[in-house]
Amino acid sequence: MHSNEVDIITLGCSKNLVDAERLMRQLELAGYKCVHDSDDPHGEIAVINTCGFIGDAKEESIRTILQFAERKKQHKLRRLYVMGCLSERYRADLETELPEVDKYYGKFDFLSLVEELKEQSTAKQIVRSEAKERTKTATLKEQGCAWERTLTTPAHYAYVKISEGCNRFCSYCAIPLITGRHTPRPQQEIVDEVRWLAAQGVREVQVIAQDLSAYPNLPELVERMSDVSGIDWIRLHYAYPADFPMDLLRVMRERENVCKYLDLALQHSTDHMLKMMRRHITAEEQENLLRKIRAEVPGIHIRTTLMVGHPDETEEDFEALCEFTKRMRFERMGAFAFSAEEGTYAYNHYQDNVPEDVKQQRLDTLMSIQERIATEISEAKVGQTLRVIIDREESDYYVGRTEWDSPEVDCEVLVQKDQPLRIGEFYQVLITDSENFDLIGKPIVEG
Repeated sequence: MHSNEVDIITLGCSKNLVDAERLMRQLELAGYKCVHDSDDPHGEIAVINTCGFIGDAKEESIRTILQFAERKKQHKLRRLYVMGCLSERYRADLETELPEVDKYYGKFDFLSLVEELKEQSTAKQIVRSEAKERTKTATLKEQGCAWERTLTTPAHYAYVKISEGCNRFCSYCAIPLITGRHTPRPQQEIVDEVRWLAAQGVREVQVIAQDLSAYPNLPELVERMSDVSGIDWIRLHYAYPADFPMDLLRVMRERENVCKYLDLALQHSTDHMLKMMRRHITAEEQENLLRKIRAEVPGIHIRTTLMVGHPDETEEDFEALCEFTKRMRFERMGAFAFSAEEGTYAYNHYQDNVPEDVKQQRLDTLMSIQERIATEISEAKVGQTLRVIIDREESDYYVGRTEWDSPEVDCEVLVQKDQPLRIGEFYQVLITDSENFDLIGKPIVEG
């Protein structure tokens, strides 16, 4: 057990990761050493950043808390803290059911954990000298910018969260119950953060929010971000189809460093289901939007998320969803089965009347359709020369991505080791083959 070390475990999405990185920065300024997602935690303090979106995520969060609570019982851990979406939503219940946790924090008060640790008498003794030295070297700006953080991603890319919350209140979604109403960050603050990231060596920015479409004047923000020197790629995640900011398509078309990539969650394709889901859009409007996006931004790759098994989804609804998927040929697609989440509109007003085995069968069928489409799209890239950023080196090849691939969730490019390549640099890569969604290529030798 290392006395000055804090293990931070992040579960869930990239928005949670940003919160963890902010906490790590403040803890390090206070004199602590932070270790993120260690396979072998040794710190005397642990912080679990939980997810509470759907049933599986909640179960993983509870399981992780119990694992660390057991370490505490075995005296391998001195203090255990929990933050994030699960504790934001179920804090009172968790305090009763899992009292082994020293304190619970939510989505918005987690930075007060730093003061909590400072107030611990043993923590004061541990960090007094280091904190004093840190205070000497840290500038007032460093201490004052809440968005500064310790990056846990590879040095060349980072996530930038531009807002919290959502006003859509889709039938199945617990996010508004956890994060509250949509609250955008000031545009200048976001641009300053991107400049700071660029100064740290970040070349690729993943723009994230629960609902990008709701951000006021999103096209202007993206233009200002694209003007920041050193930023080569900007990729946009989690736009909403209703009220989509159409001028964003012009920005994507005109700005070379704005990736031709859009994460646009659609969920379903029939008027019946879109109304049941409270999506505020019709099937025709949705298809027209997709055609407009493809027409105005040639070569764009669209990532979407679809849902099966929502209450009252009929066989006809599902068959229409399958045909929609075949017709739209999404370059990237994920899907999940409906789960009834406490407090949502669906939980309060609908009966969860699609059997679990039917949900799973529909999910498997839909993903099988998408697998064929994705394979065909990947095979069509064989013979092309693509710009690839290198993320890491493995024993047999370098691993990179194209502008159409977001880290962790999308395809990768396996690049032959014909010559030494640098992590975080861009290279022209000739695609020679495709395999299981990923591409295989060889770097184009310069000179």
